[in-house]
Amino acid sequence: MPSLSSGRSLLAVGALTGLICAGAHAQSAEHRNEAAPDFSSNLAGWVAIDGDFAAVAGKPGPVTNNPAYPYVTNATARRTGTQPTFRVADLTDPNVKPWAKEIMKRENDKVLAGGIAFTARSSCLPSGVPDFLMYPVAEPIYFVQAPREVTMIFAGDAQVRHIYLDVPHTAKPKPSWYGESVGHYEGDTLVIDTLGMNAKSYVDHYRTPHSEKLHVVERWRLVNAGTLEVVFTVDDPDTFEKPWTARYTYRRIERPAVYEEVCAENNTTLFDYHMPVADKPDF
Repeated sequence: MPSLSSGRSLLAVGALTGLICAGAHAQSAEHRNEAAPDFSSNLAGWVAIDGDFAAVAGKPGPVTNNPAYPYVTNATARRTGTQPTFRVADLTDPNVKPWAKEIMKRENDKVLAGGIAFTARSSCLPSGVPDFLMYPVAEPIYFVQAPREVTMIFAGDAQVRHIYLDVPHTAKPKPSWYGESVGHYEGDTLVIDTLGMNAKSYVDHYRTPHSEKLHVVERWRLVNAGTLEVVFTVDDPDTFEKPWTARYTYRRIERPAVYEEVCAENNTTLFDYHMPVADKPDF
């Protein structure tokens, strides 16, 4: 697998600042819903509070960790002096169809055999939706809000989602990593509807696969000035028995300088996910 390495440069500061300023100018140039939430003022960035997607009462929820193999985060390990672990999916979840569980079991077995759990972030790959929501653990996401488009930027390696406002989906969007996202404001909430994703990504950090029928609806709202919440529903009839719903929350940070970070396949600095190299000729 590839690895993650970071290179930092001030070049991105002007780029992102210019983009945010352009969005602010566009907002002032044209009227938009005055009740619409402001996720972006003063270079606001948003860093995850939650470790995993949280269930919403009364609705089918996300895949969770197998209780036989407790998940220990790096932060918990540092605080308690214990060994961090990788996530191991609970395969008893009745909402996940058998073909998907077979893939999840394969990935579980790799971890339980001492391997490194796959994540899109550590492998320098696009995450798709909704796994994109879990990206900002150490690096924030930023919103650029303009009258016709909301742009979501993950600072870690500048991955971008484009949400086109007040337009319908195209008839047959070509499958892609992030699919086609359209949105609108409902009072204080930004509603995002995404479909047209390819089946190359997982929906979470438990390596839960999906089909190209994946359809995700997100509802973003400010709980207060320092807390942002998204409640989203995942519908994929080929993978799940029923649509499921989850919640994820973020805390606000204000970071005046955003640095460029390069994340490229086959780097070997962090996790040593590089391509295997033969130690002797095979010819």
